Parts: sequence; structure tokens; C-alpha cells
Amino acid sequence: MAVKKRHWIWVLVPLLLVATVLAVAAPTVKKAAEKVLYPATYRETVEAEATQHGISPSLVMAVIHTESHFDPEAVSSAGARGLMQVTPLTLEWTQMRSEALRELTKEDLFEAEKNIRVGVYVLALLGESFSDTETVLAAYNAGIGTVSEWLEDDAYSADGETLHTIPYPETAEYVKKVTAAQKKYQAIYNFT
Repeated sequence: MAVKKRHWIWVLVPLLLVATVLAVAAPTVKKAAEKVLYPATYRETVEAEATQHGISPSLVMAVIHTESHFDPEAVSSAGARGLMQVTPLTLEWTQMRSEALRELTKEDLFEAEKNIRVGVYVLALLGESFSDTETVLAAYNAGIGTVSEWLEDDAYSADGETLHTIPYPETAEYVKKVTAAQKKYQAIYNFT
């Protein structure tokens, strides 16, 4: 009987040690995995541009994550380019508002730092028109004119400032994805 008890101890002790090591390492492994899924590539540029325009760095990271998954060469079916998926038409709109962006070309939208500069400026301009972050995101995806129309319609907005319903399923899903990604960036990197 004593031999059987000792046998179980030799099996149980290593299992307990392995379980303890796994329990201790799990948060570190989880954090490392989250950083792979939610990278902070271009962090310095994002933080500098976001700070300059009063935009949350976590929001910018979430937009980049959702729009291009950090691929500076990404091109959408609508012709949007780069990390933050800025269209040439949107670039022209920003150039009318900012002298500092006038020298940029549509090819510059494939350069990460320039794309971030334009994309953050777009978020800032949308923030001048809309006070709610989700409304800003809807406008980033569907366009400022479209969202302005939605805000005037009681079927989509009760107060003319926020949307209780986003009629485009793609835009509704986009807002959810960016919002979820922003929460991840806040949790993983302590971004604001």
C-alpha cells in the first residue's frame, strides 16, 4: 500500500509543477498573443499625429487595424489606399483644409507616415462636425454627407447628434469592429 501512495506522489508532484508554471505564464503568453493580433506598429507616428490633433491614439490604432491590418500597400475596391484607407478624393478634401498637406500626392498615401498624417487629420475634421466617436467612425466609413443625412432622419437619430441606428450594415459592422479594437489597444498598451 505504501508503494502505491509513493507512486501517485511521483505523478502528482510533476503535474502540479506543470500546472503552476502554466498558471503563472498564462497572462504573459496571453499578452504576447494579443500584441501579435493587435500590433502597435508606427506607434511613434500615431502618438505624435494623434496628440497634435486631439485624437485618442487608441482610436487611430483601431482604425488602422480595422482598415488595413497595418498593410501600408492596402488598396480597397473603392480605391482607398494605405494604412488608414484614404481615398484620393479624401486627400483632396484635406488639402483644401490644410496647407501642410497640399504637397502630398495620391501615391504618398502608400507611405505610412504620410497616410497616418492624412487619416488622423480626417478624423479631426470629422470630429469638428460630429461630437460622438461612433458617429465620427460612421462618417469615416460612409462619408460625412451620408452621416449628416442620417442624423437629420428620426429613423436613425433621436437627437441629431448621435446615431441609434446605422442603416448601412457594412458601416454598422465597421463601427463595432473599430470600437472593439480600440478597447483592445487601451487594455494591451494602456493607450488613452
